[in-house]
Amino acid sequence: MTHSTEKRSEPASTRERILEAALDVFASKGYHDARLDDIVETAHISKGSIYFYFPNKERLFLALVDQFADLIERRATEAIARQPRVGIDRVRAAVMAVIETFGRYRRPAKILLVQAVGLGAAFEKKRLEVTDRFAALIKRHLDEAVAVGEIQPIDTTVVAHAWMGAIYNLVIRWVMTGDPPAERIPPTLVPLLLRSVNYPVEENQGSAS
Repeated sequence: MTHSTEKRSEPASTRERILEAALDVFASKGYHDARLDDIVETAHISKGSIYFYFPNKERLFLALVDQFADLIERRATEAIARQPRVGIDRVRAAVMAVIETFGRYRRPAKILLVQAVGLGAAFEKKRLEVTDRFAALIKRHLDEAVAVGEIQPIDTTVVAHAWMGAIYNLVIRWVMTGDPPAERIPPTLVPLLLRSVNYPVEENQGSAS
């Protein structure tokens, strides 16, 4: 992912090479053991190139979190756009997209949900920002479902954050142990979440995206 404010004296791909190398190094060594020298070696660039884009290791790590969050939000937004009806269809599409994107990208999921825990205030603030982004997305479409009468009025803020907690917990377990396999999570979890707001779910509806 590149930004419009990105410095232009080096090719745009340099920043992406740095992020990809950082992803490899952070995922394999963890934040504390990862060194900028490791990222330099993996990316086959100069150390000055890293400092050109990122002043320190913390900013580089946070940039990876932002990049992954942007990807998840984009996938969810695209899934929602394919649903012509407002309400639960879009809620389901958003939740499925979030879960499936986590399941498809194990390394960045590990960085966001495991490695960023306990690293300090800046990291916790970033994790909270990411969670709030996705919870707000789910809440917006839950509110639509209430408005069109598909579900009864409910505190959609609490529900959205509770759903994110359930998603995070399962993804963290998968990232750390490989169990349950990522493909087993959506067919069981999505119907469970929908039933939690008293929406009747038929057996073949849980895996619809």
